Amino acid sequence: MGSVSPRMNPQPADRLHFDLQLAYARPVIATLAILGLLELRPAREVEKPLAFLIAYVMAAILILVLERALRRYHWRLPLVCDILAAGIFLYLSPEQIPTWFLMFFVAFAAGYRWSLRYSVSLCFGLLLLGFALQMHWKLPAPGSRDLAYSVSLFTAAFLGTVGLAFLGDRNRLFAGQQDFLSRISNTMHVDLGLAESLRLLLEELCAEFQTEGALLAYRDADLERLFVWRMRSGEGERLVPENLPLTRADGFLVDDMEASLCWNSLEGRGDGFGWDRRNKQVLKILPRIPGPTQQEFGIKNFTSVAFDQEGHAAGRLFLINRRPGQEPFAAEHLEWFERIAAHISASLENVFMLRHLRARAIEAERSRISRDLHDGILQTLLSIEIQIDVLRRKVATHVEQVEPGLAGLQQTVRNESAELRHLVTDLRPLRVQSADMVDLMRGFAERFRNESTLALDLLVDSAELHAPDRVCREIFQIYREALNNIKKHAKASHVVVKLSQDDSRLTLVVDDNGEGFSFAGRFTGDELDRLRLGPISIKERTRTVGGVLTVESNPGHGARLTIEVPLG
Repeated sequence: MGSVSPRMNPQPADRLHFDLQLAYARPVIATLAILGLLELRPAREVEKPLAFLIAYVMAAILILVLERALRRYHWRLPLVCDILAAGIFLYLSPEQIPTWFLMFFVAFAAGYRWSLRYSVSLCFGLLLLGFALQMHWKLPAPGSRDLAYSVSLFTAAFLGTVGLAFLGDRNRLFAGQQDFLSRISNTMHVDLGLAESLRLLLEELCAEFQTEGALLAYRDADLERLFVWRMRSGEGERLVPENLPLTRADGFLVDDMEASLCWNSLEGRGDGFGWDRRNKQVLKILPRIPGPTQQEFGIKNFTSVAFDQEGHAAGRLFLINRRPGQEPFAAEHLEWFERIAAHISASLENVFMLRHLRARAIEAERSRISRDLHDGILQTLLSIEIQIDVLRRKVATHVEQVEPGLAGLQQTVRNESAELRHLVTDLRPLRVQSADMVDLMRGFAERFRNESTLALDLLVDSAELHAPDRVCREIFQIYREALNNIKKHAKASHVVVKLSQDDSRLTLVVDDNGEGFSFAGRFTGDELDRLRLGPISIKERTRTVGGVLTVESNPGHGARLTIEVPLG
């Protein structure tokens, strides 16, 4: 899988950790080479290579100390120094086997820092040099090993270096993949919103697989619609999904949602491969994208995998059109793409769930605004129209009654203008932060007391809260909406609001002595959903921040709302 990505390299933190491991391993490997040399020859016969190895061990220990001291500068011993040390020892040593220890060390390090191909080529050259030196020194001497034995030693050493280079290369790829998965997970953040999260996700996928574009197709079961986000490589604009009917689903979700597919050519019979992601069985018949969809999106080749929601395939990711000069999609590309899709499925599910909750909250907010306008301003305007018509009829016969009527209409218009002004103010987006949360609540409470006949007690156990800003924003909106609902519908005379916080949760309680809801008892938000009861917008806002809503209602005697938001 070495060709999966040209960007698949460890990040500085991972490389620094690996270099420290090499620094620890270097004196150990050199010591093993010393022991191997002494096992084969007496010390007096190998004075030069032995002295070199002892100096190498001392230098390795010194380098270890220096690397620990200079770690914050990301300094490391160049790999060329280890290669040079291995070459010098090859030249000095009369025995080839002790050099294997240094060769294996170099093979593993080169496999990690460079690549498998470069490491194997390097080690082959060094081993060939050692083999030539051994033949030059030993063949003319009586009793020397024969050529076949030397060739077998060379082959064994080469296979060993290939194995260590392969392990180093796997280590490098694994570290790079883990970094990529971590980076791509950070693109799927609820605070960024759906459009920006998907743009960053598709942008990363295009760069990783060197494609000209990417698609994400998602089937929304609740709305019975298909949404398609398209990203062209190099574009930084906000993604706007295409809203399509489910009849277009086969064009993007293909016939088999469990199929992982790759088509390197779509002309004629095409050139492709794929398998069932559940059991990895090769597909004998590969699903294809319909011709009109290919033409609409300019698809010449693609690879596609499914992503899950709630344990079932909910959509597909597509990588479209390999960039010119890149090799065709291969099995390792599809396997890596599958792994990425499985890794981000949970994050995608969270982002789509947040989008769904926000859509429901917006719908509930629109319904509330529509209801408020219908029950308030529109009814008042209708009343004003009727009164104006009555006054118009009285102008000719009862002039003395017109002036009081006009004064009453003027006061009515003034009151409704104030109400409309408050409605517009409440609709403006708020920037609520934990530092000013309590002051905002107290300011709204003061305004509430001035504009209504209700007695309001606001009890806050701390002058300063420590909670995420988005939690504070939703809690303030819930607080404001709950009070407005009580003022308009509860017919209450007294309201008590309590806000408290401890190490684990933030709690808001709104208690009034009004008429209560149409139901009696104590219910959670989920129970109210099943019964289709309770304040919809407040329920959705509570879920948005991961909170728990409890509603206690005693018709004719008031109601209590309790919202608890964990602060883990």
